[in-house]
Amino acid sequence: MKTPIKVTLTGAAGHIGYALAFRVASGEIFGPEQPVILRLLEMPQAMSSLNGVGMELEDCALPLLHDVVLTDDPSIGFRDADYAILIGAKPRSKGMERNDLITENARIFSAQGRAINDNASPNVRVLVVGNPANTNALIAASNAPDLDPRHFTAMTRLDHNRALGQLANKTNSLVVNITRMTIWGNHSMTQYPDVGNCLINGTPALERVTRDWAIDHFIPGIQRRGAEIIQARGLSSAASAADAVVDHVHDWALGTPEGDWVSMSVASDGSYGIAEGVFFSYPVTIKDGEYEIVQGLDIDDFSRNRLDISRNELLSERAVIEELLP
Repeated sequence: MKTPIKVTLTGAAGHIGYALAFRVASGEIFGPEQPVILRLLEMPQAMSSLNGVGMELEDCALPLLHDVVLTDDPSIGFRDADYAILIGAKPRSKGMERNDLITENARIFSAQGRAINDNASPNVRVLVVGNPANTNALIAASNAPDLDPRHFTAMTRLDHNRALGQLANKTNSLVVNITRMTIWGNHSMTQYPDVGNCLINGTPALERVTRDWAIDHFIPGIQRRGAEIIQARGLSSAASAADAVVDHVHDWALGTPEGDWVSMSVASDGSYGIAEGVFFSYPVTIKDGEYEIVQGLDIDDFSRNRLDISRNELLSERAVIEELLP
């Protein structure tokens, strides 16, 4: 039996954490022969609910689940973690300005970054899910000076998966036959879902859909999808968000398929004219636990404008929390 992988989930008693914990423990991410140890981290006032999650995990009798640690102490929650999935974040309340939300979450994720730096494995991989995810990832990474910033990412896989689903529906195709989808930029209304390099059964997607449809329907449809789900069910995405976490971490751990790529928000290295100092969603390929940004894609004037809009938003978010960065 392999050595267990230690996986930390923050906000583990919330809707996404609850939907995710059982899938991590069942082997969906790391494979059917890889045991895991779950460290579930919550706020003190949520510990009763978290205890219920722990009881349910025990009741599932999952053969790959070697241990479950329930705690409200970050030093315990992140201890020796190989993967840390940061779900818990302060939600936007009525009347709260976006800048206030960014500042409140900066305090949360700066503390978590320090706790990860001081307690996790030196090779820990960190996925930030809690919004605003891109800027929260920047904050966490900036507060973990002893760790490789390439080992921090933010999730745009939910947007990526939404784009695959809507394109499949539009073209009467199977998602499995769609490759090279890209989400650029921020996980926000400025994100740019790009089908310009996308293939459907090896044929360019823009031979199956019109450019006008992509601009007028597809792009705003993906940007608004989260808000539409909240309006429809009264709650934000949970099951689909947990599914996107599974996909993101699975590919990060085990690699992307040959000839395809996925979307991940990573620390910009200057690729495609995006200055360093922000986390930006790029198309990436992954091998042996390391990602590489796909290079050499054509960026036309329309795409350049969309990338610049999202970059500028990220720079404005960074400016809000500049004094909280080390």
